[in-house]
Amino acid sequence: MNEFAQLLDRLSYEPARNNKLRLIADYLRTTPDPERGFALAALTGALSFKYAKAGVIRTLIAERTDPVLFALSYDYVGDLSETVALMWPADPNARPNCAPPLSEVIEKLSTLGKTQLPAQIARWLDALDETARWALLKLVTGGLRIGVSARLAKTAAASLADKEVNELENLWPSLRPPYLDLFAWLEGGEKPQARIGASFSPPMLSHAIEEPDLAALDPNDFVAEWKWDGVRVQAITAEHDDGIETRLYSRTGEDISKSFPDLLEALKLPAAIDGELLILRDNRVQTFNVLQQRLNRKTVNAKLLAEFPAHLRAYDLLAEDGEDLRELPFAERRKRLEKFVQRLRSDRVDTSPIVKFETWPQLIAARANPVEAGAGEDAPAVEGVMLKHRDAPYIPGRPKGLWWKWKRDPMNVDAVLMYAQRGHGKRSSFYSDYTFGVWTHGDDGDVLVPVGKAYFGFTDEELKEIDRFVRRNTVDRFGPVREVTHTADTGLVMEVAFEGLQRSTRHKSGIAMRFPRISRLRWDKPPREADRLETLEQMLSRAEHGRAPAAPVRKRKTPQSAVLRLAHEGDHDA
Repeated sequence: MNEFAQLLDRLSYEPARNNKLRLIADYLRTTPDPERGFALAALTGALSFKYAKAGVIRTLIAERTDPVLFALSYDYVGDLSETVALMWPADPNARPNCAPPLSEVIEKLSTLGKTQLPAQIARWLDALDETARWALLKLVTGGLRIGVSARLAKTAAASLADKEVNELENLWPSLRPPYLDLFAWLEGGEKPQARIGASFSPPMLSHAIEEPDLAALDPNDFVAEWKWDGVRVQAITAEHDDGIETRLYSRTGEDISKSFPDLLEALKLPAAIDGELLILRDNRVQTFNVLQQRLNRKTVNAKLLAEFPAHLRAYDLLAEDGEDLRELPFAERRKRLEKFVQRLRSDRVDTSPIVKFETWPQLIAARANPVEAGAGEDAPAVEGVMLKHRDAPYIPGRPKGLWWKWKRDPMNVDAVLMYAQRGHGKRSSFYSDYTFGVWTHGDDGDVLVPVGKAYFGFTDEELKEIDRFVRRNTVDRFGPVREVTHTADTGLVMEVAFEGLQRSTRHKSGIAMRFPRISRLRWDKPPREADRLETLEQMLSRAEHGRAPAAPVRKRKTPQSAVLRLAHEGDHDA
């Protein structure tokens, strides 16, 4: 456990990607089985524990420290694991430096019952030093937040044998912690058998593209599809000895099958389909706001199934009848997909329509007017277009130059900062999460109503400026949240870019933004000149009726270190 803790600690302070790769690879090379396999599982997010949750940690620390002191400390530090690791009162009777192996910790986290687990976690925390406590709590809370993606950890593992990370990605669905067969292969043994079509496969992702970038590409090399505003899923149907089994996975590999039994019934042929989860009514794709009525439901009743019928719009076929199709060119996979969907003969599954074009100007015109370009009444659910190279194999990760996303231009408004909250991890010392509002009519004149929350889009220097403003202009506090001054004459105006709007009963304004980010700071603008709720209502009305969105927002480059990427379930590529 101590060695794993030291690895996490060094990774959390290391900003350079190549150095992170070297640290992980060195650990995997020198650490024996099964410890290194469980460490790789932790770094790739492959571990989950039924009863080991953040709530257990909160209860344990509440029994041992003053709750006010803990709340103040947590507010300042911004990270639960770090706060508890620092504040935990070590038991003088506990044996010091008696750290268990990582494999033992994971085994007990996985097997102990709900009533037994808290006492065991407390015993570990009593015996561990601060760094090891922090690492243990990171495992329990399920969020390492050390700047290491699953792809990066897999790349480090592949480097042990000079393998391509995509080769490892293709095997990943067949592998299970502690990955003994994987490391045996990397050290010269037999390659594990890939079981494509039997379980979730890491998805192929795309890169963003803008209109000026099209000139560098040959339009004859690409196929265009509409980019749908739904939830990306993989539908896996496999044959077993006891019959056919179908599973539905989110783009992160979460099994969401129980929430969509109506769709599972339609998928009766062995295959692995990559596509978009949508809601169809009267053969018309509904907006993401409608789809949300079906998301994250543990149980679904007959009324919900009838009012919000699930639909799969397929755009790739990864496997068919046990055959791995991922190495085939996209154009060939697309033909196989169309034939497969015809074989299904289900009104719950169709193929994503191809956007016909021969030149880039033709595609530009189609993207600007999806109604006339073939999307018809489905146009309100179109987010833009996808460009896919005709010869591209299906490669997990984000390979360069094969898939491109060209999203519609974002909307933008000027809003007023109302509340701020500390961030997490490296941002725990800054107020970096911002709630903002726009003006509307109130009983005693104009008032601000919240319409969104954003925590990225600004540079590192701008973050410091906003943090200073929050500290100097705080008018009230609500736990970790600070209310900042926001009158007609004093306050901070932010230009906010966002992808869309939706009706919301949870917000006082009745409207919620989708994927907002701070486009720029308007220090020059008084709050009274910020936008009004009526402006957003007009934008939403245009979107609901399939008309063109608002004018495009100004684009600019920001340091990657300042951007907290927001991967969302609805992105075709995300």
